[in-house]
Amino acid sequence: MSLVNNVDFLRRLPTLNAFSGLGAYAQGAAPTPLVETVEFGSNPGALKMFSFVPAQLAPSPALVVVLHGCGQTAASYDLGAGWSTLAAHYGFALLMPEQQAANNGNTCFNWFNPEDIARGQGEACSIREMINHMAVAHKIDPRRIHVTGLSAGGAMTSVMLAAYPDVFASGAIIAGLPFGVAANLREALHAMMHGSALSAPELGDLVRNASKNNASKHNGAWPKISVWHGSADRTVHPGNADAIVRQWVDLHGLPAAAMSKSDVNGHAREVWWNADGQTLVESYSIADMAHGTPLGLADNDERYGVEGAFLIEAGISSSYRIAEFFGLTGQVRQPQIAPTGVPREGTDTVSMTIPVPAPQPETVVAAGRHSKRPQTAARNQVNVRRVITRALTAAGLMK
Repeated sequence: MSLVNNVDFLRRLPTLNAFSGLGAYAQGAAPTPLVETVEFGSNPGALKMFSFVPAQLAPSPALVVVLHGCGQTAASYDLGAGWSTLAAHYGFALLMPEQQAANNGNTCFNWFNPEDIARGQGEACSIREMINHMAVAHKIDPRRIHVTGLSAGGAMTSVMLAAYPDVFASGAIIAGLPFGVAANLREALHAMMHGSALSAPELGDLVRNASKNNASKHNGAWPKISVWHGSADRTVHPGNADAIVRQWVDLHGLPAAAMSKSDVNGHAREVWWNADGQTLVESYSIADMAHGTPLGLADNDERYGVEGAFLIEAGISSSYRIAEFFGLTGQVRQPQIAPTGVPREGTDTVSMTIPVPAPQPETVVAAGRHSKRPQTAARNQVNVRRVITRALTAAGLMK
């Protein structure tokens, strides 16, 4: 069967929610802390807006924009990756845009569609409008706006960072792709299977040229970037992580070779920093992990997220470490919350802010010398799994 026929067949099935691994959330049977906002401004991309704002925001509150992957909802990815729990713990606001099936049958963000990825257009513009709404409504510090996403959401994270580099302080791309490597579905599938062979300057130029719709090209500082990818990913080729790094190392004017290499919870991490010792680019290669978001025990002995499809126990908490990279974990805000981690409506909360000691520099081998690593802030029934596997195989996304 062709991909088109497979997708059409899947659309005729009564429900695929059970396959998500987060069925209760996907069906709306379980409570979610996310709240939908219908009116938030211009919405040319026809996306839905969901958000979570804890009762107590930290001073100069930050905003994290989280973009789900294909087949997921904002609520299901939030449950799986644990972002609203992190937001409650550390006092930042959370924005989770959601794709609609009317825009993309697999509810993927259209990261390859020229009409959706240009500044001021389509889905990118809708997300920007949501950010504006959150910023005004909750007095967000404009210097503390960050974006992250998984898979198609990771690729859309690349889009937002390229189209609006003046908006974001930093971004984190999980199992995603670099900006500008595809302008249609055929090119997108090719990039997912093979990665990009473009040089660092060529990849950098794709981002530099993305601000042409603006009055002038971006002349300010570029956002800093955290890149995450499973080494056994057969949906999005791990070479895409290397391409993202090449793209952003070039934008920051950093050397091609990593300035330090280390092992974090059994996974390889590479780092690039500037003359002031600030980490600008980091990359995690998650050993033997397939396509998804890595989960594990965080450094604060908390566990953020729930295992499910494309949410994989890997012994490392990507959400926590990304929040740390964004500079959000310097203070611990500990509200009294329900056992599920979702504040009960009408329950008083008691909050306190506890300073967290800064992590000590770790000695690593870098460029042939020892140096201090910079601190970083069923048979007669339809077998749904088999049908999905068949569809992905037909698309060349699985082998």
